[in-house]
Amino acid sequence: MSTLFHDDGVARHPDQAGVGSAPRRVLIIVENLPVPFDGRVWSEATTLSRHGYEVSVICPKGPGATASFEILEGVAVYRHWLPAEGRGVLGYLAEYSVALFWEFVLSLKILATRGFDVIHACNPPDLIFVVGAFHKFLFGKSFIFDQHDVNPELYEAKFGRRGVLWRAMVLLERITFALSDVSIATNQSYRTIAIERGRMSPDRVFIVRSAPNFSRVRSLPPEPSWKKGRKFLVGYVGVIARQEGIDLLLESIKHIRRTRNRDDVQFVIVGGGRELEELRKLAKAFELDELVTFTGRVDDATLFTILSTSDVCVNPDRPSSMNDKSTMHKIMEYMALGKPIVQFDLTEGRYSAGEASLYVQNADTAEFGDKILELLDDPVRRDAMGAFGQKRINGELASHHASTKLLDAYEKVFKLRH
Repeated sequence: MSTLFHDDGVARHPDQAGVGSAPRRVLIIVENLPVPFDGRVWSEATTLSRHGYEVSVICPKGPGATASFEILEGVAVYRHWLPAEGRGVLGYLAEYSVALFWEFVLSLKILATRGFDVIHACNPPDLIFVVGAFHKFLFGKSFIFDQHDVNPELYEAKFGRRGVLWRAMVLLERITFALSDVSIATNQSYRTIAIERGRMSPDRVFIVRSAPNFSRVRSLPPEPSWKKGRKFLVGYVGVIARQEGIDLLLESIKHIRRTRNRDDVQFVIVGGGRELEELRKLAKAFELDELVTFTGRVDDATLFTILSTSDVCVNPDRPSSMNDKSTMHKIMEYMALGKPIVQFDLTEGRYSAGEASLYVQNADTAEFGDKILELLDDPVRRDAMGAFGQKRINGELASHHASTKLLDAYEKVFKLRH
């Protein structure tokens, strides 16, 4: 995932942690990924630590993050075991129950040792409020909800329907907002949900956008071998899941080969997910095996070598209510590397990329393929779009703006405590 807040020069608030008062203490809880591999959470944690906060994090264990406890960059990280990612209602119930148990146990341990004033809960899922409510009502702790995903929309995007579980997710989201002293949104669409559906006061909802961490996202020397002898390379990075629209991308590649008779473009799809094998089979069924490389999860050096070698990068996220409202980390990474983009026309995707991208309406896979070819055949336009994206990332979407907003959110929650 992408990161934010990598600048060390953000101005301190005059009454911030450590300035004439006891250090402010924060407990961040995240279940989605272990830190430091959840880039957004890790950047929030390290930003707060750099600005005088004492930060503890509870997260699951995972590959490359197996220590039960360690201190990284001044942040105390507590990790717990988690069963394999859930499938179906029973699988999710087991996963979330285990996570809540360990989050509760570790929160008590941290309360008795390091202590904390604020619980900062990062979804998914929208269940961490259970731990937050315990500490808020018994010990007077404050609660911040950092909404990374809109789970009702995510459910609808995954399963194509609403129903009892969708209504339950709306209820859990509403309870989480009701408990929150302050909420953090990744963009304006999420802020609107917090205010309208979550009924939060607008002055308690802060937009903290994601931006690349340039210590991680970096251009590397191109490696022509990824093109497999072809003239062009098109890159993708992200989760391999239905809502990511990789099947739509494969339809576009089939159009490029069969309808446009182009065999000079290689595609590399980077990422893992439960639908990876299904999509490999689909590529084979489309007779695209030699045109499409599925890498699975890779290390950063391999990832950024692939993206640096790419002539165009794509975001085939399937149009849906969730994707329309969400800011995609891959878009920010593409822009940071100066890559022109092709994507379906979604509200937050267009806001992020602006003129760095071409946009396709209504999941039209033929047009998506044609837009890719349009850019590949126009190097001058590719360069101009890439330069625009880099300028936007380094200016309006720069990480110091997000850092300032995060610190503003914490100023608000500590003022409310007093």
